Amino acid sequence: MKTIIVDDEPLARGIVREYLSAHADVDIVAECGNGFEAVKAIAETAPDLVILDIQMPKLDGFEVLELVGPRGPRFIFATAYDGYAIRAFEVRALDYLLKPFSQQRFDQALEHARAAIAAAAPSAAVDSLARDAALRERPVERVLIRDGAKVHVIACERIDCVQAQDDYVEIRAEGRAYLKNQPLSELESQLDPARFLRIHRSWLVNIEAVSRIEQATRDSHVAVLKDGCRVPVSRSGYQKLRAAMN
Repeated sequence: MKTIIVDDEPLARGIVREYLSAHADVDIVAECGNGFEAVKAIAETAPDLVILDIQMPKLDGFEVLELVGPRGPRFIFATAYDGYAIRAFEVRALDYLLKPFSQQRFDQALEHARAAIAAAAPSAAVDSLARDAALRERPVERVLIRDGAKVHVIACERIDCVQAQDDYVEIRAEGRAYLKNQPLSELESQLDPARFLRIHRSWLVNIEAVSRIEQATRDSHVAVLKDGCRVPVSRSGYQKLRAAMN
């Protein structure tokens, strides 16, 4: 059972490593001290199981799950905070270890993971993370975008506009464009509705990035952003945008 340990505390990683040493079928393929390292290691080693802390620098445990994507490994959370337990089980984590945990409690969690992996039981932990998290904790303050081995973390206030591109969205921020594999409607549900407005079936705009509204044709308008970008505005979007800018 290929396993990755992810925790920003070396002592905590050491305890998990020691507990795992009692299990001959476990192969520790990587140890990571932050979320960025975890995403990279998961992509490179394709583990069966990740034992993952939640509160970490750079990316937290839930953000790691989001970036890994829908075909990732199984996860056991190991954290010193009990406040995330409900959320962890809502996204169907295999187990939730509350530090400090004993070898016996750890072995129970590992047996659960072993049985789930052996049975190839369906897990919706990663697949449903973004949707479930968005419904519980909106609006988000930053958007995570995976670009090959790189991870872009964009503060929502920096986003100027978002355009639907089939199954992707193109996010434009500070003169750059990023592609994210996510439906526009889903991203819209995560963003602050007081800041972001759907002005067209294919476009969201940051109200603060809009410079003015211009008439494009007799029956249509465009929103001109502060960087000069011109975004089409539907009839209903025009009314909403005018009201928001007044």
